[in-house]
Amino acid sequence: MSLKIRLARAGAKKRPYYHIVVADSRSPRDGRFIEKVGSYNPMLPSDHADRVRLVAERITHWLSNGALPTDRVARFLGNAGLAPKPTWNEQPKKSAPKKRAQERAAAAAAATAAA
Repeated sequence: MSLKIRLARAGAKKRPYYHIVVADSRSPRDGRFIEKVGSYNPMLPSDHADRVRLVAERITHWLSNGALPTDRVARFLGNAGLAPKPTWNEQPKKSAPKKRAQERAAAAAAATAAA
């Protein structure tokens, strides 16, 4: 049985609230779970203390038993210091400027540096 530490959505329409749960990877997103280990309220400001609440003792227990966090939960755990912080690429490579646009930008930078 592969375990995941993931988000389960709760809350009303257009008012999301998430429970951080330990669940079997085959169970549905909002379906059966083993244990609730925290919560995430994206409606609160990012510096608010109750935006992400974690039960550190239980999370370390489940991580030691082989549960794998999803990307978003791994980011929460990294910020809390419970797990190594994952690398997070803000800009996908697909939207980066192409070769000719990069050459033009380099030429413009060289022209302004020379002037």
